[in-house]
Amino acid sequence: MNGVSVRRKLAAIAALLLCAAGIWHLEGARSGLAIEQIAVGTTPATIYRIANAAPAPAVVIAHGFAGSRQLMEAYALTLAQAGYVALSFDFEGHGRNPTPMSGDVSRIDGTTQLLMRETGRVVDAALALPSVDGRVALLGHSMASDIIVRLALGDPRVAATVAISMFSEAVGANEPRNLLMVSGEFESFLRANALANAKLADAAATEGTTIGDPSVGSGRRAVAAPNVEHVGVLYAAAALRESRDWLDAVFGRTSIGPVAATGLPILLLMAGLVLLAWPLSGLLPRCAAPAEPVKRRAFFVAILAPAVATPPLLALFDTRFLPVLVADYLAVHLFVYGLLSLAILAWNGVRVGRIAWIAAAAFAAYGIFVFGGALDRYAASFMPNAERLPIIAAIAFGAVPYMLADSLATEGGRARVWRVLAARLALLASLAGAVALDFERLFFLLIIIPVIVLFFAVFGTMAGWVGRRTQSPAATGLALGLILAWAVGVSFPIFAPG
Repeated sequence: MNGVSVRRKLAAIAALLLCAAGIWHLEGARSGLAIEQIAVGTTPATIYRIANAAPAPAVVIAHGFAGSRQLMEAYALTLAQAGYVALSFDFEGHGRNPTPMSGDVSRIDGTTQLLMRETGRVVDAALALPSVDGRVALLGHSMASDIIVRLALGDPRVAATVAISMFSEAVGANEPRNLLMVSGEFESFLRANALANAKLADAAATEGTTIGDPSVGSGRRAVAAPNVEHVGVLYAAAALRESRDWLDAVFGRTSIGPVAATGLPILLLMAGLVLLAWPLSGLLPRCAAPAEPVKRRAFFVAILAPAVATPPLLALFDTRFLPVLVADYLAVHLFVYGLLSLAILAWNGVRVGRIAWIAAAAFAAYGIFVFGGALDRYAASFMPNAERLPIIAAIAFGAVPYMLADSLATEGGRARVWRVLAARLALLASLAGAVALDFERLFFLLIIIPVIVLFFAVFGTMAGWVGRRTQSPAATGLALGLILAWAVGVSFPIFAPG
């Protein structure tokens, strides 16, 4: 038994322990709850409640832009364990909702109105549930915070509004009733906006103090959850506790259930699955002897020339052909970038070589169905509905050539770290350049960039292990292209203008 095999076995044990610890905590947060999937028209929704409990107030939970029900599950679980009936849903165009998002995203009377109507239909469905006692509150994050504020202003049935990472110009001095605004400590702009809205009710308001009386409908409070930002606030124990306690004050309840701060368990599970890829990669067959490293000059030309040339070239064309915001541009950008890079590499004698098909299929399946399946259950929608499959296929036409070129340039993850970082930074700089050339049309591309960074951090790490084992850059490039297309295809909203 050599040292490498021993280390792989120890890594496998450590990875499985991390996964087990994460799953144990995440499933424990669901203990005692009845969780039911329903549809409100075409809107998929999930009900969380204590099984066989007496009727209780409902809390309708709405996610932000490019989010899903899974992203808001910490709030749903916390409130359900507190005795509320939590009902979360996927907005049109998001998650597994088959109806595209539509309207004018830049106008209040456009997309916002349509999403308000959808939320109103979910409120109607919540109040019709036999487990609900006729009272309802709204909770929403980011984009949804403005939607629920505006809905609460026109719906007297809404007893309280909990706005997470809120920005809304609709808040008045006394409306909506019982407004709690929770921001992350590092969301400086949104914290300032929340405090300004608190001061509308009382000029002397400060962060962390309650204005008015929630029990009679006049409550307002702005608070910051420590040490978190726009995503971390969705898992912060302080934010979850503030939301639960605010609703308790509004509805005259006392909750003693656990706070489902699921962020750390999710990280444990994801870290375990990434680590597990290393010992599993040792089971893959080797393809061939390692190729000669790409010469430094050829490497830099292959990553920098496409990065500079692609944005101005595509600025000459209309790249809108998919019903997904800016994902069509990303697909074309990757396609052109990848083809240019492949051509430069071929000119310098770098060939695709033999493809380790078994390794490519195994890596793609692990990334999409194992890692992605865990992500879908506990953190964010990753399993598409039928409407997204053609979109994923179209994005793959661009993602595969780009990732194939990237893997050849970085030798499938075997190159020095600086080469890998340089190649990834070149792509990000190229995308930023595209946004600068057409900010109005490609603004939403900025939101994709964190998805790409996370993709490289997670799947790029696994690709390095697979590449070093198989010596087949083409295999890692093919698998990474398919995983990237899948990740982008399931993340961004389906959109039908008009």
